Amino acid sequence: MGSSVSVAVLRLGVDQHDELVRLARAGVAYREVAARVGCALSSVYEILGAPGDRPVDRRSGFRLSLADREEIRLGVEQRESLRSIARRLGRNVGSISRELARNGGRVAYRAWRADERALWRMRRPRASKLSLNARLGEVIEAKLKERWSPQQIAHHLKVSYPHDASMQLSHETIYQSLFVQARGSLRKELTAYLRTRRTARKRQGREERRGKLIGMVNIRERPAEAADRAVPGHWEGDLVLGQRQRSQIGTLVERKTRLVLLFELRSGCTAEQVAAALAQRIQGLPAALKRTLTWDQGKELAGHLDFTVQTGVPVFFCDPHSPWQRGSNENTNGLLRQYFPKGTDLSVHTQADLDAVADQLNTRPRKTLGWKTPAEMYAQEVAVAMTT
Repeated sequence: MGSSVSVAVLRLGVDQHDELVRLARAGVAYREVAARVGCALSSVYEILGAPGDRPVDRRSGFRLSLADREEIRLGVEQRESLRSIARRLGRNVGSISRELARNGGRVAYRAWRADERALWRMRRPRASKLSLNARLGEVIEAKLKERWSPQQIAHHLKVSYPHDASMQLSHETIYQSLFVQARGSLRKELTAYLRTRRTARKRQGREERRGKLIGMVNIRERPAEAADRAVPGHWEGDLVLGQRQRSQIGTLVERKTRLVLLFELRSGCTAEQVAAALAQRIQGLPAALKRTLTWDQGKELAGHLDFTVQTGVPVFFCDPHSPWQRGSNENTNGLLRQYFPKGTDLSVHTQADLDAVADQLNTRPRKTLGWKTPAEMYAQEVAVAMTT
């Protein structure tokens, strides 16, 4: 439907063109269409294309037909209200309003042109952007290998190519290219770089069955400034467990900036060992960024009182079976499974290895931070803390 169509329409006239389209829709042969309309067969081909080139009209009764669009055109020419047109067609007024808005409005609306556009939008199968643009696929694959999520990649494309629609893609399309074989334009093995490594989405839950600790303070006693993330220095912590729960890694996440800190526990995870390793990691922080720590009710932090004495940081504990109360840490632990899969031995990782993983997480943009990185946000907070 390029400029040649416009020339053909001008040569025939709008009424002849509408009749030509109507007859073709009814299944009349092209040669007979030309005879009835009174035009050359070449004009029919010029407007409609070869029969095999046209999308097949398989629309249901719920969609507007060419006849419906003709009624809309007549109503518009007679300056009829949208509600009146909708009532006459038995349609919702919103459907009529959208139909006009996407096809030139009251001034430029043409039934045949709107119907042609609708038919082309309905054509299936349609080639995806990924199958047509090798460069786009290369960019997405590179970011997936850096363990960026599809949502982070989609935002990166929007920012990096603001005026190139061919280089922009929604995160849902990226997921479908990985998960749905019929739509797959990305290599299947790239799912290994997704956080969960699954080939389909799956709801998951976690139930904790550990007893209460002596002297623990409930999360409800935590300062309000920690809950609303207004002030930095409030941390959430947990352990990531390895094969048969015989190896583990300590994780910390700062609530406001989402900065991640990891610490090794290769010597074990008794209460004394966890408290000592945790204290060593916390003590290296600026004083203004050491305010509180939130943990679940795991017995690995039974030494929380000793930890508080060493660091001056009070510990608050979540309610049973309530991992969402330290949601930043739960989310981070899920991200860490990309690097430390379940069922693997975590004791082989040195502190240098953990720092490298934390650095990669801290330099990835986050939607919740306005697409800034945790490292950028944390650096800002450190600068403010040093000047006050």
